[in-house]
Amino acid sequence: MVFRARPVSALLAAATFCCMAVAAQAAYPDHVVNMVVPFAAGGPTDNVARSLAEAMRPTLGQTVIVENKGGAGGTIGTTYVARAEADGYTVLLMHVGFSTAPSLYKNPGYDALKSFEPIGLVVDVPMTVIARDNFPPNTIQELAKYVKDNKDSVTLANAGIGAASHLCGTMLSEAFGVQLLTVPYKGTAPAMNDLLGKQVDLMCDQTTNTTQQIAGKKVKAYAVTSLQRVPTLANIPTMNESGYKGFEVGIWHGMWVPKGTPKPVVDKLVQSLQAAVNDPKFQERMGGLGAVVLTKEANPKSLEDKVKQQVPQWAELFKKAGVEKQ
Repeated sequence: MVFRARPVSALLAAATFCCMAVAAQAAYPDHVVNMVVPFAAGGPTDNVARSLAEAMRPTLGQTVIVENKGGAGGTIGTTYVARAEADGYTVLLMHVGFSTAPSLYKNPGYDALKSFEPIGLVVDVPMTVIARDNFPPNTIQELAKYVKDNKDSVTLANAGIGAASHLCGTMLSEAFGVQLLTVPYKGTAPAMNDLLGKQVDLMCDQTTNTTQQIAGKKVKAYAVTSLQRVPTLANIPTMNESGYKGFEVGIWHGMWVPKGTPKPVVDKLVQSLQAAVNDPKFQERMGGLGAVVLTKEANPKSLEDKVKQQVPQWAELFKKAGVEKQ
């Protein structure tokens, strides 16, 4: 057997490339970082992203720009990040819909367990059951009776298949024991606009998007979906205390980067995320919108464990509800 030594020039080239790659990772980031939100601007996830981007900037030493790529329940933007270059300059901020897509779409465009490197959990946001301000029912009990008596005419808006409002609406219909007429929109903002304009009756949406509308009495609020009352909405009962025992919908948000992103880059993003969620201004902003900042869970393992737990859980719920894949 003959062994041939590699030419010195080839070895030098390989060593040079390796050193350049290490240096590039060490210098990360040296330009703007894009935070992709797979939903329209002005929605609840967008609200979280813009506050988070600002809170991450000091640690990264670079501007973080929020880029909205909505459509198909968040799968378009999520797939975009999955296929992006694994260099840390394209990150994903997505909510629980990340784990529900495999149960809602025949081909979501990504694998929830294999296409990404997890960075960490960010916030957990309760939902609110709201209606147009002149909707007849005044309590959640009255609402349940009203929708049963008028199930063919009551409209339930959502931000599209796979959106948080769709997931919560599915659980709400299950709890009321009635199939409501759903009206899907291309994002939360247009759905909210039509609710405010009295074009639809009901909506189930995150506190990060509804708190100000409720405070301004522009919508009628019936319940929150957390097990405990939300401090900023203390006069609104929970679904659990209103007779729907165990009813809980928390819309957690996480951050990911494409699979294969170098560990030093991942570590830098984890460090920046952890600094951001511990930033008093970020916590104050999220607290004012009813969100719980997940300081202890802002790490890769917590997010990985959450996804592994959630994917089969939602699959079972959708199967029970008779939801078919698109």
